[in-house]
Amino acid sequence: MYENTMNNLKIGVDVGGTKIEAVLVDAMGTVLGSARIPARHGNDAVIEDIVAVAHQAAGERFDEVRAIGVGTPGTVDSASGHVGNIVNLDVVSLDMGPLISQRSGVPAHVENDVNAAAVGAATVLGGADGMAGTIAFLNFGTGLAAGIVENGVLMHGYSGAAGEIGHIPVEPHRLKCPCGQYGCLETVCSGASVGRLWPNADPPMPDLIRRAKKREAEAVDVLDMVVRAIGDTIQILAQSVDPRLIVLGGGMAKTGEPLVEVITAELRRRESQCRFLETLDLPARLRLAPVDQPVGAIGAAMAA
Repeated sequence: MYENTMNNLKIGVDVGGTKIEAVLVDAMGTVLGSARIPARHGNDAVIEDIVAVAHQAAGERFDEVRAIGVGTPGTVDSASGHVGNIVNLDVVSLDMGPLISQRSGVPAHVENDVNAAAVGAATVLGGADGMAGTIAFLNFGTGLAAGIVENGVLMHGYSGAAGEIGHIPVEPHRLKCPCGQYGCLETVCSGASVGRLWPNADPPMPDLIRRAKKREAEAVDVLDMVVRAIGDTIQILAQSVDPRLIVLGGGMAKTGEPLVEVITAELRRRESQCRFLETLDLPARLRLAPVDQPVGAIGAAMAA
């Protein structure tokens, strides 16, 4: 089974706080089968559920699978497959990769969920050029982080901290971050932080944009604060790794085109004051993560 590369089939699993989703893909990332089950808590349940949903996604073709990739929240050592602190699933420390491989009989590779989504987005949105060049995935979820793919290869960095852009402390309101610093970008423009800044609606971002367009003073102030932080995030990312695509993902990105519009307006405002930024044309690089594709699971498979 380990030597079977004829069909190059892989399974990708996306571990979430409430559900676990799996896909069977071919070498091009085309989805051939899928399955989804509710997530259960605890180490044993998580491993059992990952293996079970992988079998469901592959069906009768499981014996053809050459690798299982898993994208998961928490602190991930992609080299060893160890995962720590999946808070929503009551996992403190788990040798996820080795245990999945042991129980399934298939080699397993584990990635941080944002990194997996970056590979998935690059696979789905790469177009005619595929994953050539650098593609960045900005995840506006509970936190704020980026996954960076360069010519199809994930960038992990020396200590695995590549893309942890949310903890750059440059936001001028200097709000306290759970990481211990003040002024992290994550304190203003993550999905969770927008919910704290605008607790009047759930989800907050569509309502915030709608009310700001009506010139409601409080909404205008909050949206300006959030969008400036998003602009800083995109500019830092762009000037660091110069991606050809910047994919907006996570819960906040489900706002859709209205979010892209306010971000584009902020980036154009900056361009009007800086010829250098104008030459970068950052708005032309923005894409929304596809909501009709399981990019996390696809990316986990392609990274395996």
